[in-house]
Amino acid sequence: MNARYFYTIALSGYVGLFILLMLWNTVISPPEKLPIALALIITVSPLLLPFRGFIKGNLKSCSWMAYLSMPYFIHGSIEAYARTERLLPALEVLFSLLLFLGATLFVRYAARKQ
Repeated sequence: MNARYFYTIALSGYVGLFILLMLWNTVISPPEKLPIALALIITVSPLLLPFRGFIKGNLKSCSWMAYLSMPYFIHGSIEAYARTERLLPALEVLFSLLLFLGATLFVRYAARKQ
């Protein structure tokens, strides 16, 4: 397997997770007790911290992105268990797993080439 293949998987997981969280908190189901801006800061801003290095393919940023995907996996799992509608949490779990596995395997295979 090629490292770029896993990077593409991680990037698609990142974009999917980012778009899902943006739509979930603004259009689909905005929070009732929090301002929308605060909900977006809490949910989306952690994904933006290592974004610059992740786009450049920096191995350290990609490993941090893998670590950051785990709270989204946990949140999606809890929401899928607690809610009656499970589509959005299941997508969050799927995208966070894509991001985690893609970034982890990208770091593994790209580090072998160096």
